[in-house]
Amino acid sequence: MSNAAQAAASRGRHVLLIGCDFSSAPTSRKPIVVALGSASDGRVALHGFECFASLDAWGCWLAETPQWIGAFDFPFGLPRELVVDLGWPSEWKLLIEHYAAIDRSTIRDTFAAFCAARPSGSKFAHRATDRPAGSSPSMKWVNPPVAFMLHAGVSRLIAAGASLPGLHVAAEGGSRIALEGYPGLLARELVGRRSYKSDQVAAQTAQRRLVRNDLLAALERGSSRLELRLVVPGDLRERLLADAKGDHIDAVQCLVQAAWAAARRTSEGPGYGLPSTVDPLEGWIVTA
Repeated sequence: MSNAAQAAASRGRHVLLIGCDFSSAPTSRKPIVVALGSASDGRVALHGFECFASLDAWGCWLAETPQWIGAFDFPFGLPRELVVDLGWPSEWKLLIEHYAAIDRSTIRDTFAAFCAARPSGSKFAHRATDRPAGSSPSMKWVNPPVAFMLHAGVSRLIAAGASLPGLHVAAEGGSRIALEGYPGLLARELVGRRSYKSDQVAAQTAQRRLVRNDLLAALERGSSRLELRLVVPGDLRERLLADAKGDHIDAVQCLVQAAWAAARRTSEGPGYGLPSTVDPLEGWIVTA
């Protein structure tokens, strides 16, 4: 467990919350970014960040951190329609094991063939959660490559001993809870369709920084329907605004979604604010 995570977890009696902006091919220039925090009395306190330049380092950190509730910006399931059409396992854990054993080029070719056989305008299959969340279909392999993010991320969550409400209960119990998050859902509510980030240097403009400032200010005011106010220490505020790729502020938005879910833990149904009717193969985006 890292020093930053220990410090975050030691603040009060509150469980460690994490929000993860994910990459299926992280590097030192484009790492996986994890926001650390805690919540109480309608406030979400940001304590710091962890950054990981490899998938293995990220997975080890999750496994070594003994207790957390996190929202992760990648899909946890594939569309049922796609799975049935391909004849893949219809039980979630078996499906994930099958999917993890396939290489990315085979995934791309298989999904491309599925799309090619479908009429224009409905090439991709969608999960029930995709449209209310406004997210990309989880089978999409480019721009963004969320199919590869699922491939890289979910099996490592399982290996870290995480339970995924509505989908999987870990043998270790409920000390690590992983939820599917989506920062775009919260960002659209707060700043509309205005762009606040870009991976392209030429597009990392002053205007986008202004939108990041508006987004951060709205999070701090608690302006969303989640009714949670973000509390950001001064030394972290500039880090959020200066990251033109938006990875840090996306991790923070997932942190807020994790806090909303943590307040809705229950022994009935999947809990964590997930609908009781969540498809046990597809999963659900928390707060959608």
